[in-house]
Amino acid sequence: MIQRKIQVEEKVPLLQGIPLSFQHLFAMFGASVLVPTLFKIDPAIVLLMNGIGTLIYLFLCKGKAPAFLGSSFAFLSPVFVVLGTNQELWGGNYSFALGGFIASGCVFITIALIIWRFGSDWIGFVLPPATMGPIVMLIGLELAGVATGMAGIMPDAAGAYNIKAITVSLVTLLVVAFGSLLFRGFMAIIPVLVGIAVGYVVAIFLGLVSFGGIAAAPVLAFPTVYVPKFDINAILIIIPASLVVISEHIGHLVVTGNIVERDLVKDPGLHRSLMGDGISTVLSGFCGSVPTTTYGENIGVMAITRVYSVWVIGGAAVISIVLAFVGKLSAVIQSIPTPVMGGICILLFGVIAASGIRMLVEAKVDYSKPINLSLTAIVLIVGISGAAVQLGNVQLKGMALATVVGMILSLVFHLLERFNLVNEQTDI
Repeated sequence: MIQRKIQVEEKVPLLQGIPLSFQHLFAMFGASVLVPTLFKIDPAIVLLMNGIGTLIYLFLCKGKAPAFLGSSFAFLSPVFVVLGTNQELWGGNYSFALGGFIASGCVFITIALIIWRFGSDWIGFVLPPATMGPIVMLIGLELAGVATGMAGIMPDAAGAYNIKAITVSLVTLLVVAFGSLLFRGFMAIIPVLVGIAVGYVVAIFLGLVSFGGIAAAPVLAFPTVYVPKFDINAILIIIPASLVVISEHIGHLVVTGNIVERDLVKDPGLHRSLMGDGISTVLSGFCGSVPTTTYGENIGVMAITRVYSVWVIGGAAVISIVLAFVGKLSAVIQSIPTPVMGGICILLFGVIAASGIRMLVEAKVDYSKPINLSLTAIVLIVGISGAAVQLGNVQLKGMALATVVGMILSLVFHLLERFNLVNEQTDI
């Protein structure tokens, strides 16, 4: 029996909605909190602003685009440059990075306004299915190493394996994988949450869970707010990362639309989606949080559970806001061992990659045409090969570089085709 889909606008009963919302929260929590941890700032302010940003996003998108906004990894490299160099100018001060975040959010908003004014039909020319399919695949594939690393499957520097971590991650993975196939009723739509719970219990028995942080955490705590400062040099270092996030955002919106079987680029529109992300990033910068982006982990949860309701996403956002003020509960979630989330991410990232393949199949991409064959082949190799292009202090590689290359080639090939300069068939 196939589990019924819960559509985007469909409301979910409260007793079902709460665990479904927690499932989305858990999916984004580890990665989203990792970014502020690396920046050595209070994770609570990130949970607060991610929740607020998500609610703003859902409102601007008229409740038609189910997406959770979490911490963006694209800004790690430039922020480390700002924090670690030119000490006389910036003093390693995180506040100057916030100025760059605000400027980056303004770039999102500007591009959203341009799309609103001139439309989004250009996407069909610069990002046809033969290009977008492999880009979506790369969103999941380039995170494969992150997932296996979190799961403990990869050996350490000495070539040794952590058997306990592998056990926890595999148990978690198998519970989710088999649960998505075998669970019935309400259990069928929360296999990720069940997998996390089972993995957490196994981790406790294997001694991988530390309760010291839970005991020491205050019951209630107000998130730490950081004040932004603006410096043109810091802004110029950070702002190029906007290109990475915009590329990622477009890919995520397309794959989300593919999963929910709606053209989200048209309705509610790419301009609304980018505007929501931009406003969220600007507000985050003013309050001391990090830039946001639509989260692939939550896209994976929707694909597995077939629950697309924006009410569930909104519930996760509200819980994130509440957790920002509940020190004990937040500490419990932070105590979830990395191997548990690694086991989850192996499946979630794989689902995203598979969604790219599904896009190619459903678009009926004809690979007897050399244009389609060349686009997909080049995008995949550029994204997987490790090739990189340095733009100032920002390095474009992986999915971001493949997106830029794919967009340029798609536009050039479209012009060649329009002027009847290409052949129609190939023997391959």
